[in-house]
Amino acid sequence: MRHGIVGKRLSRSKDHRTALRRNLIKGLFEHERIQTTRTKAEAVRGQAERMITLAKRGNAAGDAKAVYARRLAAARLGDPATVKKLFDDIAPRFENRAGGYTRIVKIGPRQGDSAEMVLLELVED
Repeated sequence: MRHGIVGKRLSRSKDHRTALRRNLIKGLFEHERIQTTRTKAEAVRGQAERMITLAKRGNAAGDAKAVYARRLAAARLGDPATVKKLFDDIAPRFENRAGGYTRIVKIGPRQGDSAEMVLLELVED
């Protein structure tokens, strides 16, 4: 029984799962749309939305809290260019939006193994 266990394992070890999530989130922020399986998209969606909320609050806060928010994002993403784009381009777009920054659109099964493929994209407003 999986009492009290949160999140999906994705048939990977802990380090592999962490790297996969980090790469998917970085890809989403860089390209603003990624094609992946439904399970991976659902596993990544919440973390990506939390990162956008962190960036929004960091931009709205004072200088010290803004630096702290950027450091937290850099620790989670590991790429300074992605952090810069998140704080300078993506977060201001969603300034007046309370949540729901991403959308999952089904695109059908994958050819090889019939895995359900989706587009995970940032919502345009």
